[in-house]
Amino acid sequence: MEDWKEFSGNTVEEALAAALAELGTTADKVEYEVVEEASTGFLGFGKKPAVIRVQKKAVNPEEIVKTFILNVLGAMEVEATVDVVNNEEAETLEVQIVGDDMGILIGKRGQTLDSLQYLASLAVTKETGKYVKVKLDTENYRERRKETLENLAKNIATKVKKFRKQVALEPMNPYERRIIHSALQNDKYVETFSEGEEPFRKVIIAPKKGVVYEDRRRNSRYGNKRFDSGRNNKKVSSSREFHKRYGADTKDYSTDYKKDYADYLESKAAAKAAAEAQAKAEASKE
Repeated sequence: MEDWKEFSGNTVEEALAAALAELGTTADKVEYEVVEEASTGFLGFGKKPAVIRVQKKAVNPEEIVKTFILNVLGAMEVEATVDVVNNEEAETLEVQIVGDDMGILIGKRGQTLDSLQYLASLAVTKETGKYVKVKLDTENYRERRKETLENLAKNIATKVKKFRKQVALEPMNPYERRIIHSALQNDKYVETFSEGEEPFRKVIIAPKKGVVYEDRRRNSRYGNKRFDSGRNNKKVSSSREFHKRYGADTKDYSTDYKKDYADYLESKAAAKAAAEAQAKAEASKE
């Protein structure tokens, strides 16, 4: 809460207008008290201006986000309830939207949900004057998407190890690429790296170079083989045998894990900077 400030004018209205101009805000965002009414005096003598005390209203980020999202849902003709929790430890407003048929709100691979999340962050940042991170979810989509990507990574890794050929995944944002890297960072038989430019940058899952492919058939004339182009390596006869052989973990981090994590952090920093810049620009127009 800001301190009270005194303003004066020929009338209360003029004093309030002066206050709003100096504070760079609008009447609905302040509260004021009349300290002294204006007095015209007698024959021009003893004239006194109106004096008021003004301060900006305390803003409630949770209510700002909730109101913004409900307005958007209303425009979309979507009936839902919105629950907002201020996670002070993570410095994040966590928003849960509950309703029927939330597929329209999620969109393809969560794109609509991500867009609404970004706009909600802009809205609360504009009102509070500082960057506020918003995490928007519905029907536990975020966790389900994470599990889907982790399963995808492991399934593709299985094919890569079996056929010794690299596989390119569909383009993903830095956050989702990081999930793929993290899911396979302890797999000693494959490595991951990223190729391309945003927004078409994608993860490649490939056989790890120089890793010995263990053949359990003691009498095999092939012996132990190393991953290379895949042409000279003997395939495993069954999926069960394959999973049993190559399930061990190591601490060998994937090639581009750190880079995509850095990209993810940079994208968050850029969003924060853009939100703060827009908030300042909007404030200057008021």
